[in-house]
Amino acid sequence: SNVFAQVPENAENVSPLMISQKIPKVNVLSVEGKAVKITDIIKEKPSVLIFYRGGWCPFCNGHLSDLGKVQQDILDLGYQIIAISPDLPKQLKETMDEGNLTYDLYSDAQGELIKAMGIAFEAPKKYKPLLDKISEGKHSKLIPIPGVFVLDTKGIIEFEYVSPDYRNRISSDLLISVLTSLKKEK
Repeated sequence: SNVFAQVPENAENVSPLMISQKIPKVNVLSVEGKAVKITDIIKEKPSVLIFYRGGWCPFCNGHLSDLGKVQQDILDLGYQIIAISPDLPKQLKETMDEGNLTYDLYSDAQGELIKAMGIAFEAPKKYKPLLDKISEGKHSKLIPIPGVFVLDTKGIIEFEYVSPDYRNRISSDLLISVLTSLKKEK
C-alpha cells in the first residue's frame, strides 16, 4: 500500500478533521509500548489532544513545557492532556523526563492517527535522515503539522488550532479561555 495515498506533500495542503467531526478509533502506543485505542483514552475525560512533531523539535518541546505550566488549570476545568507524536515509546520517555512532564505522551509511529486526523504530510527531505535515525528506520515518511484538538468524551472535536507553520502554537492563555468557555456552554 502506498503510504502517501491521501497524504499531501506539504504542510499547507493538509485538510484536518473539523469541529463537530469525530476522531477515528486508531491505536497508539503508550510509553510502555502497549497498544491502546485513542478513543478509549478520551472516553475517560474531555481531552486536550496535542499533536507534536517529535522530541527533536525545540518549538514542540517549548509548547509541551508551556502546557505543563498550566496543566493544573486544565485539570481543574475537567480536562486531561494527551500529547501524541511519531516518536517511539522510548523517546516519549526521554521527552517526559527532560521536560518534567506529568501528562501522558503516546506514540503514533505508524502515522495512522495523524493520517486519519488529516494533519500528516510528507516529511521534508532535510528531515529524513534525522527521522530515520530516531525512529530506527520505522518512520521517516510522515510528520504531523502541530495541532491542538479539544474533544468531548465521545471524541467529537469542539475546538481546534492547527497551523501549517510549525512555529505557530496556541498560547496557554488562549487555550485556557477556550476551555473555560466550552465548559460554560455545557
